[in-house]
Amino acid sequence: MAKLTLRLTLIEIVLLLGALLVLGRAAQLQLIDGASWRAEADSVRKETLVLPARRGGIYDRNGVALALTQEYFEVGVAPNELRERAEDVKAIAAALGMRPSQVASDVRTRKWIGYRGPFSGSQVRTLRGRHGVHLEGHYARHYPAGSLARGVIGALRPDSARGVSGVEFALDSALTGVPGLAVVLKDRAGRRYASPARNEREPVAGRDVYLTIDAELQEIAERAMDEAITDYEASGGDVVVLDPATGELLALASRQTVEGQVVSTKASFFTDPFEPGSTAKLFTAAALLVRHRVTPTDAVFAENGVWQMPVNSRGDTRSIHDAHKSVGELTLAQAIQVSSNIAMAKFADRLSAVEQFEALRDFGFGSPTGVEYPSEARGVTRPPERWDGYSKASIAMGYEFQVTPIQLAAAYGSIANNGILLTPSLVREVRDPSGQVLYRHQPEPVRRAVPPEVAATLRQYLRSVVAAGGTAEGAQLRNYSLIGKTGTAVRNQGGVYKAGTYTASFAAIFPAEDPQLVVIVKVDNPGGVKVFGGQTAAPITRTMLEEALAARTSAIDRLRLGRPGQDTATVVRQPDAAPIDVASRDEIVSLPMLAEQVDPPGQSLVPNVAGTTLRRAANALHRRGFKVAVRGAGKVSRTTPAAGESERYGTVVTVWAE
Repeated sequence: MAKLTLRLTLIEIVLLLGALLVLGRAAQLQLIDGASWRAEADSVRKETLVLPARRGGIYDRNGVALALTQEYFEVGVAPNELRERAEDVKAIAAALGMRPSQVASDVRTRKWIGYRGPFSGSQVRTLRGRHGVHLEGHYARHYPAGSLARGVIGALRPDSARGVSGVEFALDSALTGVPGLAVVLKDRAGRRYASPARNEREPVAGRDVYLTIDAELQEIAERAMDEAITDYEASGGDVVVLDPATGELLALASRQTVEGQVVSTKASFFTDPFEPGSTAKLFTAAALLVRHRVTPTDAVFAENGVWQMPVNSRGDTRSIHDAHKSVGELTLAQAIQVSSNIAMAKFADRLSAVEQFEALRDFGFGSPTGVEYPSEARGVTRPPERWDGYSKASIAMGYEFQVTPIQLAAAYGSIANNGILLTPSLVREVRDPSGQVLYRHQPEPVRRAVPPEVAATLRQYLRSVVAAGGTAEGAQLRNYSLIGKTGTAVRNQGGVYKAGTYTASFAAIFPAEDPQLVVIVKVDNPGGVKVFGGQTAAPITRTMLEEALAARTSAIDRLRLGRPGQDTATVVRQPDAAPIDVASRDEIVSLPMLAEQVDPPGQSLVPNVAGTTLRRAANALHRRGFKVAVRGAGKVSRTTPAAGESERYGTVVTVWAE
C-alpha cells in the first residue's frame, strides 16, 4: 500500500511539473514573446497595402481636359474559387477581349492566372464582385489633348507620380492626393483575399487645377509656330497671348529646332531671355513722357539713315543705322512709327542712365513676373553704374538687356491696362474632388508703370505703326483694329553680334479701342528673304487673330467687339506740329476694300481652296468671315458648302483634306 501511495505521489508530482512547464511556456509565448509572434503571424497572414490616391486633373479655362489620371486594372483569377466555371470563363473572355478557349485552358491547367492588361474600368465592370476574380487597380497619367500645351503642363517622374516639370511640378502639392491604407489576408500559398474590414483609410483624390489657357487659342498659337518654322525657315520661336485686364495667360507656344528636329515641350517663353529690339523703344518713350522731357512737337534730325554718334570726350563715335531710311526731322511719335534707331538714340540722351533704368524696372524687367511656373528667368538688366557711353542708345534700341516673352507681354499689358502692371497668371481655379472652388484667380497689381495719360499716348504711338507708312502696316485686320510694335534685333552669339542673324518680334494689342488681348510673337533666326518683325512676326499675329475670331469658341468677347463690318481699323495721323490730345476721341477711318472682296450684304462667297494646304485654306475662309471645321490631313480636296456658293457670315465651312 505504501508503494502504491508513493507511486501516485510521484505521478502527481510529474503531472504538476508538466503542468507548470506548460503554463510557463504558455506564459512565455503569451506574455513575453507574444508581441513578436503576433507580428510574425500577421506578416504571414496579413499585408498592409498603401492605396494610391488619384492625382488631380489639369484642365483649360473652359474645362477641356489636358492631363488626367485614370485607373487601370490587372485581373487575377483563382480557378478553385469560381462558382459557375463555364459562365465565369465566358464573362472573363468577353470583358478582357480574349478567346474563351484560351481562358478555359488557363482555368483548367493553372492554380492562379494573372492577366496584367492594363484594363480600363469599363472593361472590368462586369467582373466586379464575381467570386474567384480579383481586380488590382493602378493609376496612370493620361494627356487627352496629346502634345497641346505640354511645355506648360510639364511631366511626372517615370518612377513615381510626382511632378518633375511645368505645372505638374509647380502645383504638385495641390495635385497630389492623400494615399489610403488597406489590410488584406493571405492564405498558405500567399494569395491575397479581402478581409471583412479591408480599408483602414480611404484615399483622398488630389485637387483639380483649371489653367487660364484657352485650348482653342493654344492650338492656334502652336499651329502658327509650326508654320513659322517652315515658312520662314526659322530655328524657333515663341507666342504669348495675355488678357491685359486680368493678367491671365491665354496661350503659350514654343518651338525650337535641335539637330533638325522640332522640339515642342520646352517653355522658353518663361525661361529664355532675348534682346527685344525695337519692341523696347516704347519703354524709353514712356520714360521721356513721364519725366516731361519731350513735347509732341519736339523733333530730332534723322541723319538720312546713318549717324556717327559721339560717345565720349575723346571724339570716339559709334555708327547707328536705320533700316527704314528717314529724311528730315522726326518727332517721338514718328520715331516709333518708322522705328528709327537714330531718333530714339538722340531722344534717349535727354534721360540719365538711372532714369532709363528705372523705366525698365517699372515695367517689370530684371525681375521674375511671379507666374506659377518653376525656374522662371528674371532676364538681364545691368545696373546703371555698369553702363558705358553706348548703353543709353543701345537700350533705347532694345539691346544690352534681355527680357523673356512673358515679361514683354506683361509690360505691353500694362500699356493696354492704362498703366497698371499685373502679375501674369497660369492658374484660374483650384477645385476639390467634389468640384468646390478652393481658389479663384483675381488680378494682382504689381505697380503703376506709367500714368493713364502716358499709357494712352503710347497707344496712340502704336496706332501709327500699323497704319500706312508704319513698320507693321501689313498686320492690320480687315474688320477690327489692332495696334503694336515690331522688333528686329541682331542676335548675340557667344558675346558677338553676328550679322545676318536676327530675332524678329511683334507686340500687339487687340482691339485698339477696348483691349482684350496682348499678343507677343517672336521668331528666332528667320532664314529666308523675310527677316524683319514686320515681315514675319506681324503677319503671324494677324493670322492668329483672324483664326481666333473665326473660331467657334475662344477667349475673345465678341459682344465687346461690335458687329463685324461695323467696327473698322483705326488710323491716326500725327502731324509734326500737332499736339497729341489723349483725351480726344480717336479718328476712325475705314480701310478700303478690294473689288473682289465685295459680297452681298451679310453674305460671302466660299472661295475655291482645293489643292492648297489646310493653313492657307483656313486663312482664306477666315478672311471671308467663315468658321472652319477640318476633316483629315494633307492637301485640301473640297469644301462643304462648295466653292462659289454664297453663305452668311459665321457659317461653318467643312474643309475636307486627303
